[in-house]
Amino acid sequence: MKRNVACIVAALHLLVSPFAASAASLADKFTPETPYYFDSFDPGQQPWKPGQHLNIEEVFKNYQYYEIVLDQNGKEITVNQYVRGVKTGSEKYLELPDGSLRKK
Repeated sequence: MKRNVACIVAALHLLVSPFAASAASLADKFTPETPYYFDSFDPGQQPWKPGQHLNIEEVFKNYQYYEIVLDQNGKEITVNQYVRGVKTGSEKYLELPDGSLRKK
């Protein structure tokens, strides 16, 4: 019986761990006022997770990419969209307690 309980607890821990890690705050994911580049941006995820991170060489090879910058307070991000290296849009998002984003 004890072995079954231990197995169930271990299995639950494995299931919950990825979600706990993904609910990290923006301040845990980004350094304030430092630009980060991604291949996609989907603010509708709950909790929100950034897309595939791009290094600077990959940024210039992509037709479209997103620059994400965390504000100094660690609660708001600015998302700039680029197409062919030209900024085509900019939006600000606030982080909600559940880890999702809300457009400001």
